[in-house]
Amino acid sequence: MDEILRTIPHRPPFLFIDEIVEVREDGATCKRTIRMEEPQFEGHYPGNPIMPGVLLCEACFQAGAVYLAKQIEKEGRSLADVTPVLSRISDARFKQMVKPGDEVIIEVTMKEQVSKFFFMKGKVLKNGKPALTIEFALAMLEPEAGK
Repeated sequence: MDEILRTIPHRPPFLFIDEIVEVREDGATCKRTIRMEEPQFEGHYPGNPIMPGVLLCEACFQAGAVYLAKQIEKEGRSLADVTPVLSRISDARFKQMVKPGDEVIIEVTMKEQVSKFFFMKGKVLKNGKPALTIEFALAMLEPEAGK
């Protein structure tokens, strides 16, 4: 967890990765165990808790931020110099439900960079099978002058 907190700006209760499994040249793999005590389950189908799809998407975005942060570190900069901001979501497909107690693997792969925009593909795997596939773009924004 410490490595994640050093790598990206997200913090509980809005942190949806537990472990950085690996960072490759073309992407990253992270892990997450879904826990019943998470606050979203109080209202997202009480009695039949299901992990909200939007939070599975967020796990992919955070894994993408991990990948980009590691690339920035290679350049001798840090994530303190830029902020990863979601700029596009496309083709999100939900293929199976994720529930408390499930462990998921979050994989992101870099497709292309256009200026400050990084286009990526992501997937969340449960028991080795896709629960979510998505394409998205993150923009790496520098702080505004004077702020």
